Amino acid sequence: MIHPTALVDPSARVSDDVDIGPFCVIGPEVEIGDGTVIGPHVVIKGPTRLGKRNRIFQFASVGEDCQDKKYAGEATRLEMGDDNVVREGVTLHRGTVQDKAVTTIGSRNLFMAYSHVGHDCVIGDDCILANQATLAGHVTLGNFAILGGLSAIHQFCHMGEHAMAGGGSIITKDVPAYVIVNGNPAQTHGLNLVGLKRRGFERDALRALGDAYRIVYRQGLTMEQAIERLENDFAVPEVETFLASLKTSQRGITR
Repeated sequence: MIHPTALVDPSARVSDDVDIGPFCVIGPEVEIGDGTVIGPHVVIKGPTRLGKRNRIFQFASVGEDCQDKKYAGEATRLEMGDDNVVREGVTLHRGTVQDKAVTTIGSRNLFMAYSHVGHDCVIGDDCILANQATLAGHVTLGNFAILGGLSAIHQFCHMGEHAMAGGGSIITKDVPAYVIVNGNPAQTHGLNLVGLKRRGFERDALRALGDAYRIVYRQGLTMEQAIERLENDFAVPEVETFLASLKTSQRGITR
């Protein structure tokens, strides 16, 4: 299952059924889980741990030193869950000691060609980064977040679960859960209703989210006033998730 031209460090822990293609380089302190398929010319540098059934396409770079000028060779990590797809030319960098020293990627994510995940990012499950989408360092993506092609997120920004950014968006503030943003600079354009319906959200939950969205974005309230209204007027789990993404924002929200 390992091509004879591939270079695999003796200390790497590779499950027996992993398929490693021609001219790959697998470095020390790399762990690769069951059923993973690695295409040709892939470089994986440790400390990096990949879960099960991931698929890494040609010319991807996984677990490389980050591009932060403060990085001085410390033993930071990249950890990835299961069933991720990493397409051609994707770059996934390890963390820095200035943060938690780890870049964390969940399961079932799709990283399309030439997308980039910077150091110390935290990515949930079922996210999509379209072609050439870029995350700066310390970015957090919630579950089911979607980034359109050529979009970019500024460092330390949070993008909430089920949120979506259109192609070419430049995101410099936090994106609350469930909303759609687009543009440069990114602005909010309503709820991600199509995505929420596809994922089985009930009509009552969508109606409550619509009401909550209008309180935040359409009534001219300050953020403190809007948060107070949501806390007092709603007891719907989906709205509570939306509210939490507002209350935890450190950079202000995209409006």
